[in-house]
Amino acid sequence: MTALRLIFSARILPLTISIACLAIFGLALLVMGFFHPVLLGFFLLFLFLSAVGVHDLVQSRHAVLRNYPISGHARYIMEDLRPKIRQYFFEGEKDGRPFPRDKRSLAYQRAKGQLDKRPFGTEYDVYEPRYEWISHSLAPTRISDHHFRVIVGGPDCAQPYSHSVLNISAMSFGSLSANAIRALNKGAKIGGFAHDTGEGGISPYHREYGGDLIWEIGSGYFGCRNDDGSFSPERFEKAAADPQVKMIEIKLSQGAKPGHGGVLPKAKITEEIAEIRGIPMDRDCVSPAGHPAFSTPLELMAFIVQLRKLSGGKPVGFKLCIGHAHEFLAVVKAMLATGITPDFIVVDGKEGGTGAAPSEYIDHIGMPLREGLTFVHNALTGAGLRDKIRLGASGMIISAFDIGRVMALGADWVNMARGFMFSIGCIQSQACHTDHCPVGVATQDEHRQRALVVPDKATRVAQFHAKTLEALAEVVAGAGLHHPSEFKLFHFHKRINHSQVTTFTHLYPPLRTGELLEGTSDVRFHIPWQIARAESFAPAH
Repeated sequence: MTALRLIFSARILPLTISIACLAIFGLALLVMGFFHPVLLGFFLLFLFLSAVGVHDLVQSRHAVLRNYPISGHARYIMEDLRPKIRQYFFEGEKDGRPFPRDKRSLAYQRAKGQLDKRPFGTEYDVYEPRYEWISHSLAPTRISDHHFRVIVGGPDCAQPYSHSVLNISAMSFGSLSANAIRALNKGAKIGGFAHDTGEGGISPYHREYGGDLIWEIGSGYFGCRNDDGSFSPERFEKAAADPQVKMIEIKLSQGAKPGHGGVLPKAKITEEIAEIRGIPMDRDCVSPAGHPAFSTPLELMAFIVQLRKLSGGKPVGFKLCIGHAHEFLAVVKAMLATGITPDFIVVDGKEGGTGAAPSEYIDHIGMPLREGLTFVHNALTGAGLRDKIRLGASGMIISAFDIGRVMALGADWVNMARGFMFSIGCIQSQACHTDHCPVGVATQDEHRQRALVVPDKATRVAQFHAKTLEALAEVVAGAGLHHPSEFKLFHFHKRINHSQVTTFTHLYPPLRTGELLEGTSDVRFHIPWQIARAESFAPAH
């Protein structure tokens, strides 16, 4: 009796019905003949469902399927469809993460050259806390050229580079498809801006169209390493001599996973990847969390000098996400002690993107861009070094307002990754780590990346860059300025609560030039500056 109740219970009933229908259609086929197409179709359908149900009962990995054979699969189907249904049917204009729908739409419109204006008024509640705006001028300016640029190259640089204020952030071949790299670089060539290679090395797809490159060198030294993974000066010198390489960027850390290394299993190392990265195919490729070439701030300064000399005097700098305050201040003290300064520093915010990272890193490790950028800007100002070093910024930047805001906080230019991914068709499916990107951007599947047509997407990359800078020029002119570098903290306002507003000057108070050298009482710097030392990243006791 118990067994009878079980087979007719709601959770087992789909399997019971399938087996019963299998028997009925099997008998019908015996009577009517095995070549009756309708009966045969139903017989095969219920044979398949019965086999699935029996397998569900006996398998041991999924408790839901053991208790709910056949019908339990609906859970996994709905789980897969849930983000897609939410994105297309229930997501509001200001909803969606990491980028809300209205920001993605803005990138698509500008990339396609479509109308990017909106009617009727803002959808933001301007009296809600966290709302931000720029002060406008009663005497707006006229700006004839929106191609804003900045010269990167300190006193020891022999080949300064004229840098657009908006460039493509670091994304490696491997994380992105070959066609995505082609489209981005061709767009950079058309638009006259720079393309950061990412730490995966310079691939043939970076070189194909001749767009300006910023060569990012991570702890794996891909493209300039010896067989044991150490830095190879000879291989670096040969690669850096390429006139397409305009700047050298040492990657200390990135915002989405600071302090995290990586392993590329040997099973995934193709001949192409091995050639590009300069690695053997018979072993796992390890990217350590730290750089083998240096272990102290002073050694980092020496490494910068070495790369600058080997590259023929090209701008050399580093990228990092700020972690311990005293560690960056130790680097600043090493600059003061040696007289060596990088030509630039790129501050990557915690909110920056990645192809794949552990949840704890992607959500909770690393300093957000605004705090990290203002810290670096103030540290260099307080040490009297800011005028020698250019600052770049990256992390959740997509609109002209975003660019103006980070430039007010201290940046000389911005790098953008996901905005340019949207321009070549990314739909924020967040499948980058699965190799199943639906639009061919973040995949190595040859059939999937075929969907990305390079000439069309390259034009969109260039248009997105141009339209965004046009919008930036309008914002700059509206504020009564002539260049985005003129934005100051007092131009930006933030609502603290429903009745209180403040400027960025109060939210991110600046240090005076030389204040750290004179002795500061600023709580953000006082103790970290005291315990920082040029000889080690570890604090003084």
